[in-house]
Amino acid sequence: MIKGFKIRIYPTKDQEKMLWRHIGACRFIWNLMLDIQNKQYELGAKHLSAFDMINLLTAVKADEEYSWLNEVSRSSLDRECQDVSKAYERFFKKISNFPKFKSRKRSKPAYPVRETIWFQNGMASIEKIGKVKYKTDFELPQGTGHKFGNVRISMKNGKWLLGFVMECENQAPQLTDKVMGIDLGVKDLATVAVDDEQLVFGNINKSRKMRFLEKQIRHLQRTISRKYEANRVGRRYVKTNNILRCEDKLRRLFARQTDIRSNYIHQTTHKLVSMLPMRITMEDLNVQGMMKNRHLSRAVQQQCFYEFRRQMQYKCEWAGIELIFADRFYPSSKTCSCCGNVKHDLKLSDRTYTCSCCGAVIDRDYNAAINLMRYAA
Repeated sequence: MIKGFKIRIYPTKDQEKMLWRHIGACRFIWNLMLDIQNKQYELGAKHLSAFDMINLLTAVKADEEYSWLNEVSRSSLDRECQDVSKAYERFFKKISNFPKFKSRKRSKPAYPVRETIWFQNGMASIEKIGKVKYKTDFELPQGTGHKFGNVRISMKNGKWLLGFVMECENQAPQLTDKVMGIDLGVKDLATVAVDDEQLVFGNINKSRKMRFLEKQIRHLQRTISRKYEANRVGRRYVKTNNILRCEDKLRRLFARQTDIRSNYIHQTTHKLVSMLPMRITMEDLNVQGMMKNRHLSRAVQQQCFYEFRRQMQYKCEWAGIELIFADRFYPSSKTCSCCGNVKHDLKLSDRTYTCSCCGAVIDRDYNAAINLMRYAA
C-alpha cells in the first residue's frame, strides 16, 4: 500500500537560500516551457513531450543569460518539465483546466526533488541542499536503499515541509464483533454508539484556545481595515509594508486554526478506527444544503464534515473495516431507538428526544447514533 507523508524540515539560512533558488528556477522553467507549449498550440502543432522539453533544457542552460540554472539540481528541472507535460495531458483528457503561468507572488512556493533522499539520525539528505534537520512522529526507514516517490519541498506559512510517498506493508488487524454508529453534528463533532457505550467528541471550535484565536483574528482584521482606510488615495487603496506584515500575521492565525481542526479530526478518527469494530455506519450528509442555512453555515463550515468522512474512508480501508453510509433521507434523529416510532414534528431546537408512544427520553444525537448503529443489522 502506498502512503503519503509530510514532515517538517528545519534548514539553515544558507540551505534556505538554496531552497528559494530551486523554487525560482523551477518556476522559471515551468513558465518557459508553458510559453513554448502555448506557441505550439497556437500554430496547430503537436505539443512537446516531457522528453522533448528535457532536451531543450541543455540549450537553455548553455545560454549565458541563464547560466544561474546550473546552480540548481538538474533532476528538479527535469521533473518540472514532466509536470508541464502532465498538465497538458490532463487538459486534453478534460480532467483539469488549461495550465496557467506561475506568479512569483501568488503561486505556491514548492519544487520537486530527486527521489534519492534518505533519513538518518534526525537528518534528511537532499540533493544540492545537504543534510537537513527534520521532526516527525512517523517511523521513517533509516539509511539508504529505500524507495520514495513524488518528493517535493514546499513552504507554507513560514514552515518548510518535505512531502513524499512510499510503499508500506498493510497489516490488517483482527477486528472485533462490535458495530458502530456515528452521528455528526454542530453542537458536538460526533456522537458515537458502540454496543451499549456512548462516546461524545466535542466541538473543538468552542474550546478556549480556538475562541482566543478567533478574538485575535477579529481584532487584527479591524486593524487592517483601518490601515487601508488611512492609506486610501482617491478610489485606490495603497498596500504598505505595514499592511503586508499584518496580513501575513493574519494568514498565520488562520493557518493555526486550520491545523488545530485538522489535528483534532485526525485524533478523533484514529481513536474510532482503533476500536476495530467490524462495521461503522455514518450519515450521508447534504453539507451543501446545510450551508444554505445562514444561521448555521459558519458552524457547519468549521466542523469540516467532508474531511471527517474522507479520513474515515481511507482509515477504514487500511484496517479492513466495513464503512456504510446511510441513505440521506433515513430519519435517524426522528426514529425512536426503543420502539421504532417516527416523530415527524421533531425540530432542530429539540435536543432531547421524547417518544410519544413508549415515553422514552434520550439525547437526540445519541438516539440517532443508535439508529445508525442498527442501520445495516
